[in-house]
Amino acid sequence: MKKKFFILDGSSLLYRAFYALPLLESKSGEFTNAIYGFSNMLVKLMTEWKPDYLVIAFDAGKKTFRNEMFAEYKGTRKPTPPELLSQIPLLHEMAEAWGISLVELPGYEADDIIGTLANKAVDNGCEAYVVTGDRDALQLVKPDLSVLFTKKGISELKVYDVTAFQEEYDGLDPIQLIDMKGLMGDTSDNIPGVPGVGPKTASKLLAAYGSVEEVLLHIEEIAGKKLQENIRENQQMAILSKKLATIRLDVPVEFDDTAFKITTAGNELTRFYTRYNIKSMLKAIQPFISEGVAVEAASEERLPECQVINDASAAKKLVDECRQAGRISAAAVFSGKIPSVALTGLGVAVNGKRYFVDVSTKGDFGQDSLFFDENAAENELWKILKVLFSDESVVKYIHGLKNYYHANVEVTGKVYDLELIGYLLNPASSKYDVSELAAAFAPTLTAPEKGTDIYNNVSWQAFALEHFSEDMLHQLEEKELEKLYNDMELPLVDVLADMEKNGIYVNRKNLHEQSVAVGKTIADLDKEIRELAGMDFNVNSPKQLGEVLFEKLGLPVIKKTKTGYSTNAEVLNQLRGEHPVIEKILSYRLWTKLKSTYLDGISQLIDSGTNRVHTSFNQTVTATGRLSSSDPNLQNIPVRTEEGKKIRQLFEPGAGYDYLLSADYSQIELRVLAHMSQDENFIKAFKNNEDIHARTAAEVFGIPMEEVTPTLRRHAKAVNFGIVYGISDYGLSQDLGITRKEAAGYIDSYFEKCKGVKTFIDKVVEDAHAKGYVQTAYGRRRELSSINSSNYMQRMLAERMAMNTPIQGTAADIIKLAMIKAHKMIKDAKLKSRILLQVHDELVLEVVESELEAVKSILKDAMENIVSLSVPLSIDISMGKNWAEAK
Repeated sequence: MKKKFFILDGSSLLYRAFYALPLLESKSGEFTNAIYGFSNMLVKLMTEWKPDYLVIAFDAGKKTFRNEMFAEYKGTRKPTPPELLSQIPLLHEMAEAWGISLVELPGYEADDIIGTLANKAVDNGCEAYVVTGDRDALQLVKPDLSVLFTKKGISELKVYDVTAFQEEYDGLDPIQLIDMKGLMGDTSDNIPGVPGVGPKTASKLLAAYGSVEEVLLHIEEIAGKKLQENIRENQQMAILSKKLATIRLDVPVEFDDTAFKITTAGNELTRFYTRYNIKSMLKAIQPFISEGVAVEAASEERLPECQVINDASAAKKLVDECRQAGRISAAAVFSGKIPSVALTGLGVAVNGKRYFVDVSTKGDFGQDSLFFDENAAENELWKILKVLFSDESVVKYIHGLKNYYHANVEVTGKVYDLELIGYLLNPASSKYDVSELAAAFAPTLTAPEKGTDIYNNVSWQAFALEHFSEDMLHQLEEKELEKLYNDMELPLVDVLADMEKNGIYVNRKNLHEQSVAVGKTIADLDKEIRELAGMDFNVNSPKQLGEVLFEKLGLPVIKKTKTGYSTNAEVLNQLRGEHPVIEKILSYRLWTKLKSTYLDGISQLIDSGTNRVHTSFNQTVTATGRLSSSDPNLQNIPVRTEEGKKIRQLFEPGAGYDYLLSADYSQIELRVLAHMSQDENFIKAFKNNEDIHARTAAEVFGIPMEEVTPTLRRHAKAVNFGIVYGISDYGLSQDLGITRKEAAGYIDSYFEKCKGVKTFIDKVVEDAHAKGYVQTAYGRRRELSSINSSNYMQRMLAERMAMNTPIQGTAADIIKLAMIKAHKMIKDAKLKSRILLQVHDELVLEVVESELEAVKSILKDAMENIVSLSVPLSIDISMGKNWAEAK
């Protein structure tokens, strides 16, 4: 029985798969729909046809020998969509993972490679099959060489052998397809042919004469004066067109029966589909993974039983095994809230085995633990195990390092927090828990069922961490993010843990009084709104409010939705000045939000033991690297408003402290912009300690600084920060209440005067288009999957992200480094004063009076000298008896 040789037209099939499926993206933002479609077709071929040899042929470039023959060859084709273009490297990667040879040759098209190898396979005694979506390949059909032509995208294949071809092409031989193209041309490849000759005419001519050459020898016999004339005048073009349509069979490639065998490696295959989140393929590929291959996937059989450690002897053996392995992968169960967190259960994985250690004092698998209660004896097993976390010779692979700090676990030496690493690898993701990381990096690893016992669950987590940690570290190294992890994100965990544990004192009495007062303000506003409206209605109901504003009061309708009139903040701001009720509604909404979020919300979060709120600082939330806070969010309190001031007044220094101190970077993002852009105007202004917004206004509007009015300064400030945040002319027009044309004029004038900024931004966007991502000065990466999208809105959004991420992200990185340095200096000096909060550019500290000067000196050193820029970094320090006074 003859062996089957399959050769796939990679260019054609990838193109067809791309258009057959909607755009799909991996978690890190790569487009994958064409790869997904191609993979499905590959599995279908291997399942139904069982090829012995398989090759993918691909176009090496746009220019081939045909372009030398005819410069306009394929000249009418539209550019390849960037979303498809970006998947070509993935096809190469996929072929390598499958162990399939991918052949491309400069100067030749995939068709020529296909024709040559298919014919050589036949010469070597094989049955050859060409898989393509391009009808040009049908000219290759002959005994033992068939074409499988894709239909309905690439989900169905039609088999063309000689008989099938002749049935469809009125008895012509397959090789005569090139004569048809010579006569009728091919618009898709821009092959000219003879004007006025279509498929029917070409078929008749070939049925009568057999070939282009014979047609040209019998021009005088052809019926139709016009047709005769066209053929006579285009004889050379017909010959050229036939040559352009002819697939070469003499390309310098050899049939290699060893290289063309499929050598699927389970590890590489599962890694590939895991990396790009094409989860449905992971099951589909299992039948094609060679027996005996150590596949990077776990099955029910492979997942080892959880061994429960419940005596000191077993615990000591586990410690010895971890030390011999030089590593421990651990997942922990914690109970309680900051500042009273306890570690109550520990999962451990080492050498492919998984364990659960009960570290609660009750010994009942993670029920409420008392082992950190000073009156309770520490669990004996935990005493034995915890030495591993402080053993510097043992590498730790854990998840959520900050929780260990909160539970007073000393973790030293080489530590890999895979939650943090997952964030650095893919900052756009929304979750980094163990199950999410497993889905991304080891999706075939068997997950525990819902309701699984806690010891099984946590030991599975430890096993999973051991399973995919090396892949994550490899990617961390590949993306050059190791330094960012080791020098910034990892040491920051200790700082944030201390800040969270410190908390910030809240004056309960003032909080209650404020809540009552604000409640009265809200009630008064509600009454005034209904009086101004002239009717009773529910102010909190968008539907009722819309009817009042736009039907009863007759205000201009700004926007309608499926459910009625829009009354969102953007709409209400545009209606300002139209009616007195608008200001009241805006004020009502603001006070309602502040009361629910801060006054009522904070009162529920005050720790009864410390009288403080212990906000959580989140390291893995924002794509730019900024920190966020939650429970409560203390970073979103309005700045420079009376309402915000009333909220900040509630936060005071606690017992034993005298002041809250605020250290606030002065315009750090604009200083970063000055440094990164090397714009002369910005650098000069900051070095001379000038008002940067007034200086910008003077440059943009062409007037002396002393003539800059508050309005012009405000406009320049909006443009300055607009540039940092990638604002559009529309956004600027909304901010300033001017026309879009005026806003565009401001931006154009700004870039004309600030040429360094313009050059920098253009270069950042250009690099983003080329690389698909942007970086901060410290190497933090943000993937921009839509940067080359054919969708204008998606592309523009990605370009704005490209503009602002290097600036915002670098500023955020600088602040993180400053926090680490300041925290260390305060500790080294053995000061009582301490950092409580970080609000983007601001650090809030709790200080004692005797340490004021020392703290100020530390902050100026840590924050202003943490990095050397082309312009000086500057901080403003203020203090008071509450946060409002300090701000």
